[in-house]
Amino acid sequence: MSDIKPNKIIIAVDGFSSCGKSTFAKAIAARLGYIFIDTGAMYRAVTLYALEHGAIRSGIVDEEAVVRLLGQISITFRFNPQRGASDIYVNDDLAEGKIRTIEVSNCVSRVSAIPEVRQKLVAMQQEMGRRRGVVMDGRDIGTVVFPDAELKIFMTADPAVRARRRYDELKAKGDAVSLEEIERNVRERDKADMSRAISPLRQAPDAVVLDNSHMTVEEQMAWFMERFEGLKN
Repeated sequence: MSDIKPNKIIIAVDGFSSCGKSTFAKAIAARLGYIFIDTGAMYRAVTLYALEHGAIRSGIVDEEAVVRLLGQISITFRFNPQRGASDIYVNDDLAEGKIRTIEVSNCVSRVSAIPEVRQKLVAMQQEMGRRRGVVMDGRDIGTVVFPDAELKIFMTADPAVRARRRYDELKAKGDAVSLEEIERNVRERDKADMSRAISPLRQAPDAVVLDNSHMTVEEQMAWFMERFEGLKN
């Protein structure tokens, strides 16, 4: 008997860093009763593991060392009722907070560009979404992971707006960071994500664009529901 969920779809949310993709995708999943999968967190998890095991030193990524570590990494998501969302675990160790540091942010684009890393995580993501009824966010969900997704959204926002959002998030956690450093990181990640040879960030031809530079969370959800309901017509 098939375990594919009838009448449920795959929703792919792609776009630039710090656009609020994960927050948006989580809200969609909660609204529809779907499963949320944060693929960006998966690449951050590999980056964190590489940092902790010496494959990244002084910001320099040893790609061969990262590839050797891949066989040691198991990534799972577990629902946290206190947050109302899923936390990411690496080899059964909670990594949710540790993957959001500026150190990880500065290296994740280079790690995610390694072909073997993308191959491993794309396969994991495709298996996670096999039963459908999922909302998955990342950089290449609508173009590589699920090119047949029924609804593809490409999110963007002004880099300065994205930098401010990221800055406020990190400051709230007590991290000592500068707005200038965050904006530089945002722009560098944009360039790296769009120019990498493997699965570059690009808008799928059939994706709808959401520029949320000046939109509230409520306005974004209304925008989404209009397009989701339109699929039924």
